[in-house]
Amino acid sequence: MTVALVGTLDTKGEEFAFARDVLTDHGVDVHVVDVGVMGDPAFEPDTTNADVADYAGTTIESLRESGDRGESMDAMGRGAARVVEELHDEGVLDGVLGLGGSGNTSVVTTAMRALPYGVPKLVVSTMASGDTRPYVGARDITMIYSVADIEGLNQLSRRIISNAALAMVGMVTNEADVEVTDSPTVAVTMFGVTTPCVKAARAWLEDRGYECIVFHATGTGGEAMENLVEQGVVDAVLDATTTELADELVGGVLSAGPDRLEAAGERGIPQVVSVGALDMVNFGPKEDVPEEFRDRHLHVHNPTVTLMRTTPEENAELGRILAEKLGDAAGPTALFLPLRSVSMLDAEGEDFDHPEADEALFEAIRENLSESVELVELDADINDDEFAEAMAEKLHEFVEAT
Repeated sequence: MTVALVGTLDTKGEEFAFARDVLTDHGVDVHVVDVGVMGDPAFEPDTTNADVADYAGTTIESLRESGDRGESMDAMGRGAARVVEELHDEGVLDGVLGLGGSGNTSVVTTAMRALPYGVPKLVVSTMASGDTRPYVGARDITMIYSVADIEGLNQLSRRIISNAALAMVGMVTNEADVEVTDSPTVAVTMFGVTTPCVKAARAWLEDRGYECIVFHATGTGGEAMENLVEQGVVDAVLDATTTELADELVGGVLSAGPDRLEAAGERGIPQVVSVGALDMVNFGPKEDVPEEFRDRHLHVHNPTVTLMRTTPEENAELGRILAEKLGDAAGPTALFLPLRSVSMLDAEGEDFDHPEADEALFEAIRENLSESVELVELDADINDDEFAEAMAEKLHEFVEAT
């Protein structure tokens, strides 16, 4: 078993040597990747910083001459990603371990995000107690807070680095007892306000032998699903909850980025899509809602989540975006419209009940949807069993036909 130890050997050489020794003392081979730029390494790495820079299409000399730390970290991250990808493809990498402050955390997690899901990825970081999304993204990266700065060895840093190294030893030397089946795998998207829909659809599919992976549509959830689709991990998609499109359009906190709802179409796998929770945009605590939205229709979901009702104009644009994305799909695609409500909050008499906004969404879809996409309209709430099961049945029909 081999662990790639990725770090700046010019500034953290002592700490990386300690982590290396813990790993080797427990029978794990180590491939050290030096991503330091300014100084000489404290010990000889397996992949030099010059090699890493070369993978990024530059040289150590030019990075040093530029004096731009941000540019250097970006380049070394890209280069390190290429290095670990190549090692993994060659079958000589089983996990990645890193240590550092904001700079090395950025570099090593860039490398980690280039690896498939399931490959152990762990970083001890001074940044692990704050907003970790820039580092973790939608990947299975484990971060351990270093408590103190990673600067020299002491009784605290030795314990924390040892714990991290031993955790990595455990991950790479013990094969997880994970059941792998030949069942078709379906990615499903869910929000709290579309939970009954997803539960019913999942039950229908699982009764017919499918394995469902449910993603919480919180931005990173949608990103993770798109990544898994790109990697070929799933065979079909039941995208019931496309709410992240609203956050991307309006400026909420749960956007999955501009490429959401594209991977399945590009791969040509079967997909059944709906408009779940497009009645809302997500923000944090009510006091943190941007000033420009303070006079909008807000709903306090809980103390840390505030929802804002989308307007007819926003819904019309969302309908156009959704139709355009699905129109480019290379595989069998259906779009289901629940004409009575798109979420629990949008149901008749509930706080976001707004028929005009829903109709703006539906009409924009009707006007812009390609004939290559099957449009199914049902006089139902999105959370009705009949709606959920109709989507599941259509997806099953697509899968059977492929």
